[in-house]
Amino acid sequence: MTPVFRFAPSPNGELHLGHALSAMLNHEMARDAGGRFLLRIEDIDPARCRPEYEAQIYEDLRWLGLDWEEPVRRQSEHVAEYQTVLEDLKSRGLVYPAFLSRTEIKAHVTEYEKNCGRWKYDPDGSPHYPTFERDLDPSEAATRIARGDRHMWRLNVERALALVAKPLTWLESNTGTISDTPANPALWGDVVLWRWDAPSSYHLSVVLDDCLQGITHVVRGMDLFHATHIHRLLQELLGLPAPIYHHHSLIKDESGQKLAKSIASTGLRTLRESGATPSDIRRMVGLPLL
Repeated sequence: MTPVFRFAPSPNGELHLGHALSAMLNHEMARDAGGRFLLRIEDIDPARCRPEYEAQIYEDLRWLGLDWEEPVRRQSEHVAEYQTVLEDLKSRGLVYPAFLSRTEIKAHVTEYEKNCGRWKYDPDGSPHYPTFERDLDPSEAATRIARGDRHMWRLNVERALALVAKPLTWLESNTGTISDTPANPALWGDVVLWRWDAPSSYHLSVVLDDCLQGITHVVRGMDLFHATHIHRLLQELLGLPAPIYHHHSLIKDESGQKLAKSIASTGLRTLRESGATPSDIRRMVGLPLL
């Protein structure tokens, strides 16, 4: 089987050094394995994604000397595929409509911790979603949806795990050898698979995209290591193959904080305009010069 790698940025800000590391690693690992390198644009969030950022992604990657197969898969063009999978999960009773706002979740958690002890939090530090809506009367839920109440569709992780016959693991190669890593999806609680303001969630779309594109190796930052726990559960539920994962180290700023679009980390275009070369970028991210 020909190895297939991918780089999958979201066009919601400028690419920074962390993205450069991930893109170049994928490109070079594909080359060294005699495999294919794909580019995917994860533009499933219409409120944050912009065409100008997508155009800049292509410009930045070409400047780094990367090439990729065409056509580029754009998530916004495949909404029907995500909806089909969501409807399948609905028919199996594995997802439920969740109506609590962030304010209501926070209030519920605060009250619980005041009286009962520590609430459960996911690996990103967000509180698990309260589970009482798992058993919400279907007619009440339907009425609320029909009148336009904002809601999300969440995976019932407890029910999903009950369908998995064996312990979940994934193959991880970030130590130089491929080894089994135990997956514990319950760490995340009932994750969002569909949002009222977007046609899918990252978790649902990424596992389906990786399958449909035949991705055999997922190379991404360590900040997404824990997401693999829930991705393995979704792959098992949907009968999707599991790629080999490689979670690389993160590029951090002078304060030790990981680079991110949300904190406006210096973009590749800014570095380029200040006189940096692709060789400079390789040195900055710790890759050997070609």
